[in-house]
Amino acid sequence: MSATQLLCQIIGVNPRKFSKEENILLEAEFFTRLCEELENFFRGQYKNYFRLIKEKTNKESEMGEDNLVYCVVKDILSTKEYTLAGIAYYTKLPEDVIYEAALGSNKAPSATLLRKIIELHRSVRPELYREIMEKVTMEYLLINKNTKEACDD
Repeated sequence: MSATQLLCQIIGVNPRKFSKEENILLEAEFFTRLCEELENFFRGQYKNYFRLIKEKTNKESEMGEDNLVYCVVKDILSTKEYTLAGIAYYTKLPEDVIYEAALGSNKAPSATLLRKIIELHRSVRPELYREIMEKVTMEYLLINKNTKEACDD
């Protein structure tokens, strides 16, 4: 089941009611929010590190964006379910590309690399993604409710 289908299932929306273009936009929006939430998750794990180096808040944000693939690969490896070779095999990407991501030396990964790594991460950390999807869904429902209430006034 794709992430978009799962999100639609959580919020009770039938994705077949949307056009192909609308589904693509929905997936893009979800992917953007997912990446933001993953950055927040990993930033929380490295909070003490950022405190030690005493970087400014915007620098901390840049470091989260630059290191998202690194953090996700590191988290996949920490589960011991995959090795670097296993990640490369699953993602159908060259092992040296995965190795660079694991070292944190690829500061501008391709969208394909990021998407495939996140898909694999979702399979080894489903509870994290369920929490993120529920959080994103609740935020959208709350925004929708507040917007509707504002329009009713």
